[in-house]
Amino acid sequence: MSIYVNEFTGKDDRSATGSELAPYESAAFALFTHPEAKLFTYKKSEEGDAYAEISASALKKAVKGADGLKKKAEKAAKAEEQRAEREAKELAQKMEAMKIQIVEDASLPKASRIKIRQAGESVATRVKVSGWIHRLRVQKGLVFIVLRDGSGFLQCVLSGDLANAYQTSTLTVESSVTVTGVVNKLPEGKSAAGGIELVADFYSIIALAPSGDDAFTNKVAEGADPSLLLDQRHLALRGESLSAVMKVRAALLRSVRRVYDETHITEVTPPCMVQTQVEGGSTLFGLQYYGEEAFLTQSSQLYLETCLPALGDVYCIQESFRAEKSHTRRHLSEYTHIEAELGFLDFQDFLSHIEMVLTKSIQYVLEDPVAGPLVKQLNPDFVPPQMPFKRMEYVDALEWLNEHEIPNEDGEKFKFGDDIAEAAERLMTDTIGVPILLMRFPLEIKSFYMKRCADDPRLTESVDVLMPTVGEITGGSMRIDDHEELMAGFKREGIDPATYYWYTDQRKYGSIPHGGYGLGTERILAWLCKRYTVRDCSLYPRFTGRCKP
Repeated sequence: MSIYVNEFTGKDDRSATGSELAPYESAAFALFTHPEAKLFTYKKSEEGDAYAEISASALKKAVKGADGLKKKAEKAAKAEEQRAEREAKELAQKMEAMKIQIVEDASLPKASRIKIRQAGESVATRVKVSGWIHRLRVQKGLVFIVLRDGSGFLQCVLSGDLANAYQTSTLTVESSVTVTGVVNKLPEGKSAAGGIELVADFYSIIALAPSGDDAFTNKVAEGADPSLLLDQRHLALRGESLSAVMKVRAALLRSVRRVYDETHITEVTPPCMVQTQVEGGSTLFGLQYYGEEAFLTQSSQLYLETCLPALGDVYCIQESFRAEKSHTRRHLSEYTHIEAELGFLDFQDFLSHIEMVLTKSIQYVLEDPVAGPLVKQLNPDFVPPQMPFKRMEYVDALEWLNEHEIPNEDGEKFKFGDDIAEAAERLMTDTIGVPILLMRFPLEIKSFYMKRCADDPRLTESVDVLMPTVGEITGGSMRIDDHEELMAGFKREGIDPATYYWYTDQRKYGSIPHGGYGLGTERILAWLCKRYTVRDCSLYPRFTGRCKP
């Protein structure tokens, strides 16, 4: 039998037959396909192109090539056979698994429904818990599920029919399930959250999460671009670190309220839609309010001041909005502002009060049974602040910066009146390494309502609280209590006082010495939980270019 090979027009596939009209491309493939055939190869020569019987050397090479193709084909056939056997086995296992019906044993004691946080108190008790599959690990005859319900994490073990049932093979991370069983202490040498596990005797699927391309781990992959994670914030919140920060956040706000309650300071709720400014017009978010110009509040301070004569010392926990086009890691366009106003005190009383609020609030967070361990987990080296804080005047800070050859924003030595930018302030704070009350700033770099220092009218009774690793977390001051001096402040800033009549009236109807401050919740959390950016400390952070989801 004659078989033809043409390396120019031939093909090594099913479309070739080995005839002159449909030759093979290679001699090796031709010999592999027709082992007993006589091979003719296409030759080009000056006398003319024609087929000639293959040479001995080319035939030897073809035999070797054909042998290689044969081995490859045998290997492929074996792999295909193994694949078919495997699929058949899997199908058989699937059919067997589908026969298993997961039914709750009615003879077992009735299960008590609990939250995961209560599991440690339910050892040796049959319980029922619902939650999301946080982690999933399958072994032969065993399935380990780490269940999450927002109150904690619990390892659940499925065995026997529960592990082998078909529905178990469909489980995915973030599927919601209800698991029933007995809570046991872990044997020595084993580890899981809380030192306990739930040995399941029944479970049911509430809803399956997607697998494949839409799997949870593909949506919020570890190490993904931060902007992509922000787009998927609703899913990223399910992660251990971010959810832990939110729990610490809740404890912080609860602790702050506790401190204010213990010191008899009253909570009020000022408006967020305003027609006046507090921190400069350039950072106001404007809006139309029934045909009038209005803004989102930068601070509730002015309204808090009006409450002093009626309610005494007051505070609020409310959103503030700053239209700063700043991309630093400590700026947000919307943040939770803890603000307080206090009456009948002097500057030193005021500073001591701020120290007390911060130290006690942090103390209560660390004592919280949920938040305390989470802070330790997120920030193992955290050292709670102790009173008194280091007090440093603005002029002394300039001297420190110049001594350490840290330049101002123009690359020059600091001089009186310079604003200390974030980078220099952070470097100084981190170097000193303790909380600092940085105080007595120049009048020209502070707000119009801040009281002048009696011993130096160039300065104000103002303070910023600086913490290592995060910088400024608090800003405040004593307020101007003299009507004429306040009017001069309005004039200096080019603000028409007419629309502030409700604020300036406080200086007419029984003015008193008073002061106030604002705590940035997200900045405190960044310091407390060792987060690189305040964006990690807000549920859905809003900053320049980000107002979704």
